[in-house]
This record gives sequence, structure tokens and C-alpha cells, in this order.
Amino acid sequence: MQDPPGERSIAAAEATRLEAAAETADGTVAPPAVPAAHQSGDLGDDRSRQSALRQMLSSNAMVSVLSVLLALIVGGILIAATDEEVGETASYFFSRPGDMLSAAWSAAAGAYAALFQGAFFNFGADSVQRFFYPLTQTLTVATPLILAGLGVAVAFRTGLFNIGAQGQIIIGAAMAAWVGFAVHLPVGLHLLLVIIAGMLGGAIWAGIAGILKARTGAHEVIVTIMLNYVAINLVLFLLSTPAFQRPGSSNPISPQLDANAMFPPLLGSGFRLHWGFVLAVLATVFIWWLMNRSTIGFELKAVGANPSAARNAGISTTKGYVVVMLIAGALSGLAGVAQVAGTEKVLTSGVAASFGFDAITVALLGRSSPWGTFAAGLLFGAFRAGGVTMQTNTGTSIDIVLVVQSLIVLFIAAPPLVRSLFRIPPPGAFKTTGKRSSKNPKTAGGAA
Repeated sequence: MQDPPGERSIAAAEATRLEAAAETADGTVAPPAVPAAHQSGDLGDDRSRQSALRQMLSSNAMVSVLSVLLALIVGGILIAATDEEVGETASYFFSRPGDMLSAAWSAAAGAYAALFQGAFFNFGADSVQRFFYPLTQTLTVATPLILAGLGVAVAFRTGLFNIGAQGQIIIGAAMAAWVGFAVHLPVGLHLLLVIIAGMLGGAIWAGIAGILKARTGAHEVIVTIMLNYVAINLVLFLLSTPAFQRPGSSNPISPQLDANAMFPPLLGSGFRLHWGFVLAVLATVFIWWLMNRSTIGFELKAVGANPSAARNAGISTTKGYVVVMLIAGALSGLAGVAQVAGTEKVLTSGVAASFGFDAITVALLGRSSPWGTFAAGLLFGAFRAGGVTMQTNTGTSIDIVLVVQSLIVLFIAAPPLVRSLFRIPPPGAFKTTGKRSSKNPKTAGGAA
């Protein structure tokens, strides 16, 4: 009986495979041939992996990382240049250059090691609490930086330069503090009202710039900068009035907020970290959803990308400017709430410190993306928290932290410089090359 056609085809394929594996003239056995489809598939996977790696190396995020690295390198050089031991060994550099290089490395490495110890983990601690205390300090300091940075980043994505985060933090903190010490409410409700008051204060202060931009075309940079000075002097005035000044004190300081109006400690009374950090994480998630998954976020990004095209598509640019400034101000107001209801527990003239101005750097370093801004806020929180330990342990001036932060801004503002130093191509270079090679294989093969 004859075999079915299907079995005959299988037998023929098997015979072909065995012939391919027959012995060669020198007696060796040739391996079975790999199907061309498998070869092309493996080659395609390798090419896709190489393309993904190249795109990652040429991305803007890599430029941010390299900017931080460059700033740390330059900062290390400055630390070494101002070290006394390095200065002494420099006098006989040509006879014994190794001494100076060793001293320079020790100065820079020691300073950065102390910075790490003060910002993350204290390896010389005698208890678990003291071991993790630096990390909690970093998260505490990073909380207002993240919130204010998100406010600046949202405005950037809509094409507006919100330079007024400092004033928005101050006004938000002032309104939150007043509700915190002048009103007495039960647990939970009081803190919720404090949060709403702070968000409302920041939103109103930023909304002034948004309305002026939408209605009169006033430049938001000038308006927000001027509003910063107004906010600073307004709080100074308020702290001299009976409504805000602490009774029996002549200093510009408010009464302490009620216990019900404060953020509870996140890890217990032994740490300064409070639930405001959780609020910052939730705000980051919300802004990510708003800008990437909501209709409002799509409209705001459309206004920032091309206002004329957005108007032609039926999107109101005036509404977009007002809405985004209200959102940005509310986020900065939350930063003020974190200060008065979590960290400081009172309102002072320096409640905002320099968080509002540092938030601009945080948003730039984070490329105006929510999670990038979150990571940049943690980095700058580490700089602030570890700077004190660095100065205490090594004698390095804490001002070097400000120098590093300024250098980060400088390098981020000059991406061609960073790309040229590390020899990385601009974004889309590999993608463009791939398109050209597909259109003209001869040219692509010659270039390869």
C-alpha cells in the first residue's frame, strides 16, 4: 500500500536533511543547515537590540545623566583645587606628581563619600534608625522640590515658563498656615482643609499670571518674577500683624499649627519624614495620568507644541494657559503645605527657602516629564541633605553643592556640548540613518 501524500512529503524533507548532513570529502560531517528564516530572525533581533541601545544612548534622558556626571566631575576638580593638602603637594608636582594626584583624588572622593553618607546611608551608625536617617532626610527635603518641580514642568509642557514657583509656595504656605493655627477642627478634616487652602493659595497666585497671559498677552516670565517679590514682601507684612504673628514674640514667626493640621510622621517620631512625601508620589502619578491619559493633558500639550495648530483644531489656547497655571500653582501650593504642615510646622519669612528656584532646575533636569522630575527632585534632595554632612566631616564648603547644581543647569542648557564631549549623536540620528539605508541599499552598504 502506498504512503499518503503527506507522509511522502515528510519523508522527502527528512531525506533532504540527511543529505545535507552527509559526510564531506575530508570525512567530517557537515552540520544541518539552519533555515534562512531562522537566520534572518536572529539577525533582526540583534539589529533591533542594537537599535534600541543606540536610541537610548542618544536620548535626551542620557544627556541629563551625563550632565549630572559632568557637573560632579567639575565639582570634584574644584574640591581638589581648594584642598590644603593638594596645594601643598602642588609645590613639588614635577618632582613627585603622584603625591598631588593622590591628594586630589582623596579630597574629591572623601567629599563625595561624605555627601553620600549624609544623603543615603550612614555606614558608621550604631543603630538601624541612624543608618537610614540620612535617606529619610533626603526624602523630606525632596518633597517640596518634587511638588514645585511638577508645577514648573507642567507649565513647560504647555509652552509657559513658570518662574513664579517661589511666590506660589509662599502664598500657599501662608494660607495653609493660617488655616492650621487659626481654625480648630477634628483630625483628618483639619489637615484636608489645610491642604485645600494651600493648593487654592498657590493656584490663585499662579492664576493671576495665567489670566494676564491669556487676556493681555503679558509675558509670564516677567509677571511671575514680579509676583515672587510681591509674595515675599506680603508674607513679611503679614507676619508683623496680630493675625499671623505669634503672641508674645517680636520675631516674624507664626503660631505653631495645631496637631490635627500637621502631616503625621511616616516612619515614627524618630524621623522627620512625613506623609507629605506620599502626597508628592500621588501628585506625580496624577500628573503622569493627566498629561498622558486625559483629554485635558492632550489639549495642554497641543497648545504647548503649536498654539496656532491647536486653535485651528478647536482648542482654546486662552483656556489652556489659565488651566495650566492653575494646576502649576496648586502643585507649588502643595509644596508650601508640605513645608508648614510637615517640616517646619510654623510660617516664617524663609519658609520657601530656595525651593521655588531649585524647582526650575529640577524640571529642566527631569525633561519636564513627571517621573523624570520626581527623580531629579530626589537627586537635589540628596544634594541638600548630604551637603551638611560633607561640610562637617571633610571641611568642604557646602557652597560646592550650589556650584554642582548650577553646572547641571549649564550642561542641560547646552546639550550639543555634552553630546560632543561624549561623542553621542543627536536624537533620531540612528532612525534617520535606517530610513536612508532602506531607500538606498547601495549607499547604506558603502557607508557600512
